[in-house]
Amino acid sequence: RHTDLYRRTRRTRALSVAGEMQWDTLPGRACSGPAFDLHAYWEPAYTSGGHLLDWSVTEDELLLVVADGTGPGTPAALVSTLALTAIRNARRAGLDLVAQASLTDQALYGQYRGKSPLAALLVRLDLTTGGIEAVDAGSPTLWRIRGALTERIELDRQLPLGMFEDTVYATQRLGLLRGDRLVFVACGTDEPPAAGDPGTADGSVARALAGAGRLSGADTPRAVVRALRDARRATPDAVLVLCLDWRGHGPGAPGEERHEDPSPPPPTAP
Repeated sequence: RHTDLYRRTRRTRALSVAGEMQWDTLPGRACSGPAFDLHAYWEPAYTSGGHLLDWSVTEDELLLVVADGTGPGTPAALVSTLALTAIRNARRAGLDLVAQASLTDQALYGQYRGKSPLAALLVRLDLTTGGIEAVDAGSPTLWRIRGALTERIELDRQLPLGMFEDTVYATQRLGLLRGDRLVFVACGTDEPPAAGDPGTADGSVARALAGAGRLSGADTPRAVVRALRDARRATPDAVLVLCLDWRGHGPGAPGEERHEDPSPPPPTAP
């Protein structure tokens, strides 16, 4: 905590100011507990500043937030930093997901007056039951891999954070089976017209997930990010992917496959 030595060792070249802000605010790229494994990856790591990611873990719950960036560069990094600070402030005060979304909405609207809304997904996972509460504020897409079935989880989209003053948010619920994998994809695209259509962003994500189907949770985010960035006509250059493997409570998923134990990510990217 008191030296730059380790931070300098992690990077292979100089960061932009926006990239430096992002590296300092995001929590890292991996987190594990007795019931779950969590891995993230994003590109471009050295110049991006917009996408937002955070988590907090206790014995009973895992709290997650994933958000699309508002654009490249320092202005987007400032929006994300303000949003992340507001979310952490509400979370550390013991507020629930709705209150976290509301406080962040007020902070962003108070600063930008609706000019820089942030599309975000806030999630609370009960580690004792596998139950999920979610606040979908115009969010990144959420995908579930259960056995041989890969599908996008359609949540009721609410207004992005900071778009209007005093927006009222509500939670939605879903559950996990042992062996489920959730993949969160933030790439800044609007909701595609038809899920699974090869010509849409959803189709690109579905193909990327299919290509990463037998990879471990540690390797999946990088593979999906690279596949999406290769399909640049369907998705933008900046992509963040978060992979959550649930091995906790509940019956095993039909056709459940065992995945290899996740290995630590390489040190050259955040």
